[in-house]
Amino acid sequence: MSTENSSKKSMPITQWALEDRPREKMAERGKKSLTDSELLAILLRTGIPGHSAIDIAKDMMAYSGNKITNLSRLEVADIKREFKGLGTAKAVTVLAALELGNRMLKEANENKDYIIRNCENLFHYIAPQIIDLPREEFWAVYLSSRNKVLGRKCIGMGGITQTTVDVRLIFQGALEFNAIGVAVAHNHPSGQLAPSQADKELTQRIAKAGDILQIKLIEHIIVGITSEGKRDYYSFTENGLL
Repeated sequence: MSTENSSKKSMPITQWALEDRPREKMAERGKKSLTDSELLAILLRTGIPGHSAIDIAKDMMAYSGNKITNLSRLEVADIKREFKGLGTAKAVTVLAALELGNRMLKEANENKDYIIRNCENLFHYIAPQIIDLPREEFWAVYLSSRNKVLGRKCIGMGGITQTTVDVRLIFQGALEFNAIGVAVAHNHPSGQLAPSQADKELTQRIAKAGDILQIKLIEHIIVGITSEGKRDYYSFTENGLL
């Protein structure tokens, strides 16, 4: 470590050069000029003895594989446990800001007529709702004859590895929305997207029930965050399972 960096680390941010202070940098150059760590440091506001807010922010990003998505999956207790010296207030502030970003994505989908014609459309519609949850959730999305989204419902919640799904509830919702089609999705918190045998059997049960009611199951996807931090999905249709 250079002498310049060592001395910078030992002094509070308020004594850094103006261009190195994240709040002042944003005010002068705009929010796009800041790194992820600098934005995070603004939320932390202050550091702890021996470590500036920037130091802690860099540690948090490194712990999360430099992926904001991974950071958003942490809970308050996780942050307090992994980063000694950070209290509830700082942990809550960071997670609240990340949750606002996630809700912005959800709001963008809800405030327009959304058409689902394929697995990619479904992924972009439903992923903000479930992809970073610590437990499994199973959702149904109800569609018109032109594949416009009429509504959606959470059908089941489970643990880390499985969710109990009542097929009757899926089609109860379809009848409520007067839907012609339905698409379903659930998340794998582990990031392993390959379907289990139970996932495959459930998909076939839903499809058969839909055939009887003349409500077509157009897609089933599994969403998750891979070990590389990528937001991704598995499509039953693309893989010949539907």
